Amino acid sequence: MKKTIHVVGAIIKNDQQEIFCALRNAHMVLANYWEFPGGKIELGETPQQALYREILEEFNCVIQVGELVTETLYEYEQFFVHLETYLAIIVKGTPQILEHAEAKWVPRQQLLKLSFAPADFPSIEKLLAEP
Repeated sequence: MKKTIHVVGAIIKNDQQEIFCALRNAHMVLANYWEFPGGKIELGETPQQALYREILEEFNCVIQVGELVTETLYEYEQFFVHLETYLAIIVKGTPQILEHAEAKWVPRQQLLKLSFAPADFPSIEKLLAEP
């Protein structure tokens, strides 16, 4: 039976309504895919606490987590991913790339130009449907 990994992703918007996207490095699972940054929920954490911790660890900045955007269950070859994405804003610091290969701010309409991990597509579709 395949393992299910419960993860969270932050849809971080800036004042120009661009979205912060990160490129997974060559040593990560799902290497070289773009993603909404985040990570695994540790034992005893809420999704919001996990997201706060992951962004601090991976980008050295503090976020305020907002509302849930999507909840997705996606089957990859080796495992299932249960992904929850949340809106967020940076309240302290400027993102520094500590683990990813690259990161950038992307206008919402250009998200599909990046090669995102498949589990992120429901979130992208929801963002693109916004007025």
